[in-house]
Amino acid sequence: MKKLYFVAFFFLFISLSFAQDAKPNGDIDGFKLYPNPATNGKVYIITDNRGPKKILIFDVLGTQVLQTTILREELNVSELDAGVYILRVYEKDKMATRKLIVK
Repeated sequence: MKKLYFVAFFFLFISLSFAQDAKPNGDIDGFKLYPNPATNGKVYIITDNRGPKKILIFDVLGTQVLQTTILREELNVSELDAGVYILRVYEKDKMATRKLIVK
């Protein structure tokens, strides 16, 4: 019976360690999104790297509604209807995902 517990623990430990390795390289360092909720048609995305960012925005059904690349911090969301969206930002080899509310 001890061997069975040991084998189960071993597989649990291995699966958890592989799950951690399967993650992307992590959240973008210093990621800030404001104002959220967006009320004036613009949001600002700040990162420590301040490099170009690929932006994908999805509605709550998972349909992509916007794809763009920004070189600075300002993202124009005035074309989006009021609602809740998923914002995905790629910068170099890192990714961040946040909820975005547009009023």
